[in-house]
Amino acid sequence: MKFSKKGDGGETSLLGGQRVPKFDPRPETYGVLDEASSAMGVARAMTGNPKIKAILLSVQKDLLVIGAELSTLQEDYGKLATRVSDKDADRLEHIIEDLQTAFEMKREFIYPGETVVSAQIDVARTIIRRAERKAALLKKDGIIQNETINRYLNRCADMLFTLARYEEAIGDGYVT
Repeated sequence: MKFSKKGDGGETSLLGGQRVPKFDPRPETYGVLDEASSAMGVARAMTGNPKIKAILLSVQKDLLVIGAELSTLQEDYGKLATRVSDKDADRLEHIIEDLQTAFEMKREFIYPGETVVSAQIDVARTIIRRAERKAALLKKDGIIQNETINRYLNRCADMLFTLARYEEAIGDGYVT
């Protein structure tokens, strides 16, 4: 692996080539999305349920798109080939509805940890909630170009909560 060493001074490049500090709100927010995707990757690797695997992978792909959007300044935004859309947020709503037909949601406070997989999905959910808070600040500051990002992240956390409860209800042959 070749090392660029460009980040050694505490800066990173946005997609348009502009350099910003690594603590800038943009890389801070898409870094949190990367954490969430990694947590989802652990859950995806652990589960034996193909439906859960497919849902998590689809969200991981969406998070890369959102990360690219957050890494793009307004003057370069038109160059993006893909953006998260209302269709993507709607897809998450449909997943929630579909999952809820398979089990009855508990009407009590949830303590994560019923299964290893559901606990890992809950970890991803909490990371998404942190990304959502950071994205809300970016929106407030006029940095986010696509307001669907905030809707998507909110729905994503809701979907991950439901997915964790689904996994607990149906089981999936997870590996410990």
